[in-house]
Amino acid sequence: MASFDSKGVKIHFEDQGSGDPIILVHGFASRAEHNWGITGWYKTLTPHYRVIALDCRGHGQSDKPHDIKAYGGAAMEDDVIRLMDHLGIERALLMGYSMGARISMGLLARRPERFRAVVLGGIGAGGGVTDPAARKPIVAALLAYDKALVTDQRARLFREFAEANKNDLKALAACIASDREPIAPSQFTNNKVPVLVVVGTKDELVGNPEELAILIPRAQLLKLEGRDHLNAPGDKQYHQAVLKFFEAAPT
Repeated sequence: MASFDSKGVKIHFEDQGSGDPIILVHGFASRAEHNWGITGWYKTLTPHYRVIALDCRGHGQSDKPHDIKAYGGAAMEDDVIRLMDHLGIERALLMGYSMGARISMGLLARRPERFRAVVLGGIGAGGGVTDPAARKPIVAALLAYDKALVTDQRARLFREFAEANKNDLKALAACIASDREPIAPSQFTNNKVPVLVVVGTKDELVGNPEELAILIPRAQLLKLEGRDHLNAPGDKQYHQAVLKFFEAAPT
């Protein structure tokens, strides 16, 4: 276990295995161990790669600011770049899931020279929960003093997932309420980085994955039959597809 200072925010990360580096970025209300450890990703990847998985700000063992501004703009993308700089990694493979895939999309658009190949899991067109109207009930659910008062079913699921992982609810509310740096489709027009989009066929939390795969040149799409947003990360087909995809990545 290790940590570093990302412009005043302590970021915790796991660093396992050896070889070419892979950066893993987890989903909202999760943490590195939950998204990548218990789903078997460390076991899948560490025999072949150096695996570096951060706890995003507001999550896990990293600092958890309650100020919305701490999560705005490209702050969470910058944490990934600063982690790479801290470890002296010039280029890496990158995989993000859900919120982590949205962060990875931003990195692909703005810092493509730092990545050899990118996997975007649990995300579709629109880049996750980007509509302020869709985020508002989730923020309210996270801040409610009693989850029994939450009537919006989708928002209540977010609250229950956050509580199950023993998260700081105020930090998560600030995270999801923040104004992230928008990604214009034109930012992918000249993309030269190989991309793999992976989504479960029963995932109802994301936008259209086909549209996302079309939007990004050089993107492939893998749909996991019968998987939803929560159980897709442990899918064996997902693991094997990523190994094959990263093996073929340009140096």
